[in-house]
Amino acid sequence: MLPGFPRREAGLARDLPGLDERVSHCRACPRLVAWREQKAREGRHAYEGQDYWARPVPGFGPADAAMLMVGLAPAAHGGNRTGRMFTGDRSGDVLFAALHDIGLASRPDSTARDDGLRLRGVRITAPVHCAPPANRPTPDERDTCRPWLVRELELVRPTARSLVVLGAFGWQAVLPALAAAGWSLPRPRPVFGHGVRVTLPATDGGADLRLYGCYHVSQRNTFTGRLTPAMLRDVLVRAARTAGLRRN
Repeated sequence: MLPGFPRREAGLARDLPGLDERVSHCRACPRLVAWREQKAREGRHAYEGQDYWARPVPGFGPADAAMLMVGLAPAAHGGNRTGRMFTGDRSGDVLFAALHDIGLASRPDSTARDDGLRLRGVRITAPVHCAPPANRPTPDERDTCRPWLVRELELVRPTARSLVVLGAFGWQAVLPALAAAGWSLPRPRPVFGHGVRVTLPATDGGADLRLYGCYHVSQRNTFTGRLTPAMLRDVLVRAARTAGLRRN
């Protein structure tokens, strides 16, 4: 499969279910394909007997989401195993606990694709849909995957009002995707930082999008206290208010 596959296939998607299906069949990046499948073969003792998804992980959440979240990429034994963003790993434990606390997730944990978890008004995605070695996609892999993110942003644009970016990698990756999807970026481009807020006007006079920076919910950040539950909750609450979402 050629690197042009995402660009060609993303443009053919007319809705999010169709896009998610096309994403899940992508094999455009040989290094990522080899890694995700290797991790599935090796597995982990804790997940012995489980069948790994071992494919690109699509976005997760309702098609009419008002609030978006963008991370980095699936974890080798998290999303790459379960087939759902931030599901089955400790980063997801932190994120979904916070979303549940403010009424945007139906349960405080995310363990499997069939666990009944529902998001309210929120959709979660990533600029790279395959698990990368050492959690570090290359610039070429990021750019090859970008058409999926651009099309996803285009499809949610009618309802999207806020976007939380988890980490500097996601911030750098999402800015050009937002420009391609129809929002205007300030110059110079905004620099990532926890708590940063930037308003992006729509290029066609549509609704603005409020962009929020947040440290990633990685174990390194949450275990060291660089990102505390209170810090995460504060950003999520601000983004939810901007999006017009209210706590149940």
